[in-house]
Amino acid sequence: MASSVISSSPFVCKSSKKDLGFSSFTKSSQISIHRCQKKSISRKIVSVMAPQKDRSPGTTGSVKTGMTMTEKILARAAEKSLVVPGDNIWVNVDVLMTHDVCGPGAFGIFKREFGEKAKVWDPEKIVVIPDHYIFTADKRANRNVDIMREHCKEQNIKYFYDITDLGNFKANPDYKGVCHVALAQEGHCRPGEVLLGTDSHTCTAGAFGQFATGIGNTDAGFVLGTGKILLKVPPTMRFILDGEMPSYLQAKDLILQIIGEISVAGATYKTMEFSGTCIESLSMEERMTLCNMVVEAGGKNGVIPPDATTLNYVENRTSVPFEPVYSDGNASFVAEYRFDVSKLEPVVAKPHSPDNRALARECKDVKIDRVYIGSCTGGKTEDFMAAAKLFHAAGKKVKVPTFLVPATQKVWMDVYALPVPGSGGKTCAQIFEEAGCDTPASPSCGACLGGPADTYARLNEPQVCVSTTNRNFPGRMGHKEGQIYLASPYTAAASALTGRVTDPREFLQ
Repeated sequence: MASSVISSSPFVCKSSKKDLGFSSFTKSSQISIHRCQKKSISRKIVSVMAPQKDRSPGTTGSVKTGMTMTEKILARAAEKSLVVPGDNIWVNVDVLMTHDVCGPGAFGIFKREFGEKAKVWDPEKIVVIPDHYIFTADKRANRNVDIMREHCKEQNIKYFYDITDLGNFKANPDYKGVCHVALAQEGHCRPGEVLLGTDSHTCTAGAFGQFATGIGNTDAGFVLGTGKILLKVPPTMRFILDGEMPSYLQAKDLILQIIGEISVAGATYKTMEFSGTCIESLSMEERMTLCNMVVEAGGKNGVIPPDATTLNYVENRTSVPFEPVYSDGNASFVAEYRFDVSKLEPVVAKPHSPDNRALARECKDVKIDRVYIGSCTGGKTEDFMAAAKLFHAAGKKVKVPTFLVPATQKVWMDVYALPVPGSGGKTCAQIFEEAGCDTPASPSCGACLGGPADTYARLNEPQVCVSTTNRNFPGRMGHKEGQIYLASPYTAAASALTGRVTDPREFLQ
């Protein structure tokens, strides 16, 4: 068991080791949890004095206070030598992202507060990515993109990934697709930086070892004008995932397992830091999946220590200098969870909450009407590769409509160009066609969040859907009586072949 987390007064940490008894763990599998309990504190005021200035350890003779990754990033961005959870600090922002849904409101607030002729703080640090309601005849949705185009032209925004021809996305070379995947692909995600976005799944970028979180339009309007934001430093929960990843598991299984354990409120306004041998073995896209859903646990942000995998990905996409940071050995964590990944099984989140966890094999009698593979969570190149791998291994046709929505233009091209390992040179697109899936759609957020009635693959009827997306609340993908089972691409593909929720091991072993 890992050593106990140490915290200074008024907190004292107690270490406990629990056997949580999941059916997905053997009896010997355990999770270590470290939580801090508050001491009783005297409320008597004995003196009043001005706050002391920071003193170096050499001056005071004290031991240097350790900081977590998130604390270090925020301290540097606030130009401070030390921050602790609960501190309210002004932070310098490195990148602000917005999209077609929230962008008009954010720019509207900016103009209202700073003036109609005001200029943004830095037109090269703002990234605008239309992606939510794109391929639709809805006039209000189309108007949002037009409004963003006008703002970006007026403000000379360098990184505006525009789309004008809605009939053929390939005719728009600047158009990318889903913002969280495009941010990474276009080199806007860099270790050690602060990235904010007007979307809750901005936390995806924490996979690159940076502080990334979603903000509202009011905050975004202020950032547009100043490049700063007032943030409260979150405490950090650490999740250590060790063991060899079974061939039938994916990062989606890991994050659903964790959310099922701590609940959708378990990490409220906390950092979720992931480490361990399993995390080190994950690709960048799988790490993005993991960090993508920390907000479904209430998390402020998710973060993974940068390593060679991170640096290789980032350095191939940007020339902007960056400086990675890592948690100190004596950093304090509000809680610590340990998982032996080798003992986990494929899981799903049943309707209507991401923490309604169940083993996929326990839901084998649940009949489904459709399968959806896409979104920032499950619409990346490796997600489609995984689905195609399972379809090829099975050699069968799908029994229910199976919708495919690549996250970005690059992912769409990969689906049609990259050979699937072990398939004899076949591409994902060829395998999908042989399996009877729908033709891969134009890259966007698609039906993940419902959208206008004519959105491709939207749940317009009260159907049961297995989806690689991130939320399954009533009405999330359209119809309020629809039932959504969140799953990995492997599980989604296996379920498409049987017409019921299916453990992918039926086809992968």
